[in-house]
Amino acid sequence: MSMEIDCPEYKLSCELRGHEDDVRGICICGSAGIATSSRDQTVRFWSLDQSEKRKYESSKIFLGHSSFVGPLAWIPPNEEFPEGGIVSGGMDTLVLVWNLNTGEKVQTLRGHKLQITGVALDGQDIVSCSIDCTLRRWKEGQATDSWEAHKSAIQAVVKLPSGELVTGSSDTTLKLWSGRKCLHTFAGHTDTVRGLAAMHGLGILSASHDGSIRLWALTGEVLIEMVGHTSIVYSVDSHVSGLIVSGSEDCSAKIWKDGVCIQSIEHPGCVWDAKFLENGDIVTACSDGVVRIWTSHQDRVADPLDLKSYVSQLNRYKLSKKRVGGLKLEDLPGLEALQVPGTSDGQTKVVREGDNGVAYAWNLREQKWNKVMFITVNCYFLHCRCSYWVIFLPFSDW
Repeated sequence: MSMEIDCPEYKLSCELRGHEDDVRGICICGSAGIATSSRDQTVRFWSLDQSEKRKYESSKIFLGHSSFVGPLAWIPPNEEFPEGGIVSGGMDTLVLVWNLNTGEKVQTLRGHKLQITGVALDGQDIVSCSIDCTLRRWKEGQATDSWEAHKSAIQAVVKLPSGELVTGSSDTTLKLWSGRKCLHTFAGHTDTVRGLAAMHGLGILSASHDGSIRLWALTGEVLIEMVGHTSIVYSVDSHVSGLIVSGSEDCSAKIWKDGVCIQSIEHPGCVWDAKFLENGDIVTACSDGVVRIWTSHQDRVADPLDLKSYVSQLNRYKLSKKRVGGLKLEDLPGLEALQVPGTSDGQTKVVREGDNGVAYAWNLREQKWNKVMFITVNCYFLHCRCSYWVIFLPFSDW
């Protein structure tokens, strides 16, 4: 199956607001809607707004975890769950199963010793992985198998269309599993393997703390390496159109085609997760607590006021993260501060001019402020990391 994307550029379609902290995970629940998890200890289910088809509304909130919630999996409708179900994993070491119709927690799966980092469906079974280095298999609420799959923390697990499981670990490797048997170990990343996804007909996608995304053949050969993020890559997903999306600590979701980044979508915070909807739209989970949907279809693009509002959000975020000499740029006074005379010769004052900080020194003899230092701020927009360069220029250059 192939699918044409109407427009090469993705634009904001809508924002889903309701979570009170970082949104950590996304699960596409068929045509029923979208499930999201958060540091606020909740799972939310978002249904398509029947009055405006491009928007979603929060229809259910699932309460049961005692710490932040991460990985999610969708249980398609079956006899037990006529409208489907959701599996969630938390830092509280629990795997919870929810009935989407009633919103009730129907199973609590206990056994892991540390944070749950991945959940997947394998037929009627649930498979979970954890920082405790183990994979566990659950059937009808009971653990049926458990084994140490890596010597370091397992960060992700995914079920392939061909039936195998793949795990990614802090030991920098991926492993391909048939039952408890490891069929192959994939080595190549230089840091933690954080996110995994199947790319139909081609192989396995991996996202790493080393800043790269790789596409692997099941034989272990690296088919494509995608480099462009400037920090940890937390998640990766693919679409039948051949597009790939990745989410990163560098506050961007990047869209890739044939190994080339064709678009980078800035966010006002870390992008913990990114997933494709069946129609080609992209859902992102951000550390600002907002879920966003992006579209390449013009008829689903947000109205101009919403687009303008998002640009303002981005600008405010960038300004809040810029620092000058340890101070936030937004906290610096404006040029009006130079209207107040200095009190001693050589007294310095740093003021904000546009997106930069500029230092002035008080000239007691001439009774005026002279510009003495221009501070250019370079902010990578990581979660909380900024750096800056200070350039000293002679008075003659001003």
